[in-house]
Amino acid sequence: MEISGLDTVWMLIAAFLVFFMQAGFALVESGFTQSKNAVNIIMKNLLDVCFGSIAYIFIGFGIMFGAGNALFGQEFFAMAGMPDVWGTVPTWAFFLFQMVFAATAATIVSGAVAERTKFGAYVIFSIIITALIYPFVGHWVWGGGWLSEKGFVDFAGSTVVHSVGG
Repeated sequence: MEISGLDTVWMLIAAFLVFFMQAGFALVESGFTQSKNAVNIIMKNLLDVCFGSIAYIFIGFGIMFGAGNALFGQEFFAMAGMPDVWGTVPTWAFFLFQMVFAATAATIVSGAVAERTKFGAYVIFSIIITALIYPFVGHWVWGGGWLSEKGFVDFAGSTVVHSVGG
């Protein structure tokens, strides 16, 4: 399929808007917590994107969109063997869009556990959710998994992102 410039621009704008949600979450969470914890909250939100992106590149995207079985994908780990075009957009634009949603699913949890977890434990959790938990559920819905086989449709991602984050 040929790359559509309009589709690519739209996907990148949407990805950037979702990425900026990280800043919004950081502000709202630090506003709801004691001022002594503001730096901790903001750092958690930053590291969701940093470590989550790395985990999603090496493991998560392959589980979510690689060909496999009804439970998980089994290719594209560390982005190896990726096609140049994904639908009507460059693969890297599609990847960026998916990656920021994986980080957002982790950040939803950040607000729920604010002031209740140790920093190191949260970072480990963030890596696990972006590398494994979110991609497994994403594969079930968008990667050809068992939910999509049963006719489940989550067009905008709210069910997957919020149910995993919740």
